[in-house]
Amino acid sequence: MHQVRRWQRISILALLSVSVIAPVIFVSNRLKVFTSIGRLDFAEELSTTKFSAENIRLNAIEQEADEGLKEPKLVVYKDEDLGSLVSYSTSTESDTKQSQNAGDTNILENNGTDEGNEENKKMKQKTASSGSRGKDQTNQAGARRSPNVQASLFRVSDEKIKEMKDQVIRAQAYLNFAPPGSNSHLVKELKLRIKEVERAVGAATKDSDLSRRAFRRMKQMEATLDKASHVYPDCSAMATKLRAMTYNAEERVRLQKNQATYLVQLASRTTPKGLHCLSMQLTAEYFALHPEERHLPNRQDLHNPDLHHYAVFSDNVLACAVVVNSTVSFAKEPEKIVFHVVTDSLNLPAISMWFLLNPPGKATIQIQSIDNFNWLSTKYNATLKKENSHDPRYTSALNHLRFYLPDVFPALNKVLLFDHDVVVQSDLGRLWNIDMKGKVIGAVDTCKESEASFRRMDLFINFSDPLIAKKFDVKACTWAFGMNLFDLQEWRKRKLTAVYHKYLQLGYKRPLWKAGSLPLGWITFYKHTVALDKRWHVLGLGYDSGVARRDIEQAAVIHYDGVMKPWLEIGIAKYKGYWTKFINYDHPFLQRCNLHV
Repeated sequence: MHQVRRWQRISILALLSVSVIAPVIFVSNRLKVFTSIGRLDFAEELSTTKFSAENIRLNAIEQEADEGLKEPKLVVYKDEDLGSLVSYSTSTESDTKQSQNAGDTNILENNGTDEGNEENKKMKQKTASSGSRGKDQTNQAGARRSPNVQASLFRVSDEKIKEMKDQVIRAQAYLNFAPPGSNSHLVKELKLRIKEVERAVGAATKDSDLSRRAFRRMKQMEATLDKASHVYPDCSAMATKLRAMTYNAEERVRLQKNQATYLVQLASRTTPKGLHCLSMQLTAEYFALHPEERHLPNRQDLHNPDLHHYAVFSDNVLACAVVVNSTVSFAKEPEKIVFHVVTDSLNLPAISMWFLLNPPGKATIQIQSIDNFNWLSTKYNATLKKENSHDPRYTSALNHLRFYLPDVFPALNKVLLFDHDVVVQSDLGRLWNIDMKGKVIGAVDTCKESEASFRRMDLFINFSDPLIAKKFDVKACTWAFGMNLFDLQEWRKRKLTAVYHKYLQLGYKRPLWKAGSLPLGWITFYKHTVALDKRWHVLGLGYDSGVARRDIEQAAVIHYDGVMKPWLEIGIAKYKGYWTKFINYDHPFLQRCNLHV
C-alpha cells in the first residue's frame, strides 16, 4: 500500500513538471520566428500607437467649442504640407481597413471544417518559416508595383518636423496658463525645451535633415509636456488658448500681407535708378545735338492713311523701345509701319535721342509731347485734376489721352493703340483687315469666370446708382485695354469723346466707378466693341504667375498688366525673358547706367 502511494506521488510530480516545462519550450520556439525586422516593425507599431494617442489628445482639444471666441480658420501649414498630411491619413486608414478585412477572413476560416483548419495551420507554418526573407521580397515587389506608395512615403518625410513644431505651440500655450512673472520650475523647463526644440529644428525641411540630438530633444519635450498636462488638465481652457493664439497669428499674417501689398504698390510707382540714369544720359546727349540733327527721318509718311499706324503713350524709354522693336522685328512689311509715341515734355528729349541712336529699321517713327496739344488743356486738364485718386497712373494725362484719339490723329482713319507694357510676338498685318462690323473698338474680352483676367462690371462700376442701372447691363461682357484697334471714322460719327466727358463730369458729382480709365472705357464704348480672338492679346503677366506657357507662346501680343512690370525688380522672373530679349544690354548707355538682365 505504501509503495502504491509512492508511485502516485511520483506520477503527479512528473505531470506537473511536464505541464511547466512544455509551455516554456513552446514559447521559446515561437520566439525564434521573430527576426530583427519583426522587432523593428514592432517598435514602429509602438511609435505609431504613441503618435495616434497624441493625435487623439489634440483632436479632443480641437473639438472643444467656445461660443464667445471668434475662431479663425484652422490653417497652419501650406497647401503642399496639408497634402502630405492627407496622404498620410489616407494610407493609415487603408492599412487599418486591410488589417480588419484580414481579421474577418480569419474568423470566417475558423468557423469552417476541420480540413480547413489543418490547411490554415500548414499555411501559417509556411509563412512563419519564410521569415524576414519573404517580407523583404514582398516589400520590394510592392514598391515596384506601386510607385504611389513611394511618393506617399516621400510626402510624409517631414512628419517629425511638424510634430516638433506642434510641440512648441503646445508648450507656448502652457506657458500662457502660468501667472504673469511666474518663475516656477515647470515654466523654466518649458522655456528651456522650447529653445532646444527650435534650435534642433532650425532650417530643416524634412526628417532626414534632423540630427539624433533633435530626436532626443523631442522626447524630452514630450516628457515636459506630459508634466504640464497634469498641472493644467483643463482641455477646454487649452482649446480656448490655442484658438486665441491662432487668431493672433492670423491677425499678424493679415497685417504683414497689407504691409507687403503697400510696399509692392509703392515699388510699382517708383522709377528704378538705372532708368532714371538712362533718361538723364540721353537727355544730355540730345541737347548736345544741333537743332537740325534732332529730326527723325520719313516725316512725309506720318499722316498717310494707307499705312499701318501704331500709337503708344508712355514716359518710359525702355518700354517704348521694346514695343517698337518687337513690332518691327515680326512685321512682314515693316515699311508700312508708322509709330506715334506720345510722352511728356520732360521725357521727350530722352525718347527722341534713343530712337535717333536706334532707328526702327524701315519703319517710320514720330515722337510728340502731350504738352504741345494746346486743345487738350482746354478740354481735359481742368476736369482731370478733380480725379479722386492718389495714384499717378490714374490721374496721368497720358493714361486718359486714349479718349482723344480722333483729336490726336485728325488725318487718320484707323489706329492700333498699345499700352507701354506689351510685347509683340507675331506679325500684326492681319489685324488691319478685320471686319469691325460698324463698331469703334476691337478688344479681347475678359468675361470668362474661369480665367484669371475675368472682370465683372459691378466690381468697377456702381450699379446702385439709378442712372447706371438704367443704361447699362451688369452682365455685359467686359474687355481689356492694352492692344486695341480703333476705327476713328466711326468714333467721330458717334461723338464718343463727348460721351466720355459727360460721364467724367457725372463721376465728379457722385461715385460712379473706381479710379482708372478702364471703367470709363466700358461706359464710353458700351455696345461699340467687337471681340477679338483671345490669341491676339494674352493678359496677366504683371500679376498672375500661372499664365500657361503655351498661351504665352501662341499669343500675338503679351501684356504685363498689373504692378509687376518687367523692368522692375518686383517683376515675375519667369516672364521677364520675353521682354528683355528685345533690349540690347551691350548698348553703351545701358552699360553706363548699370542696366543689365
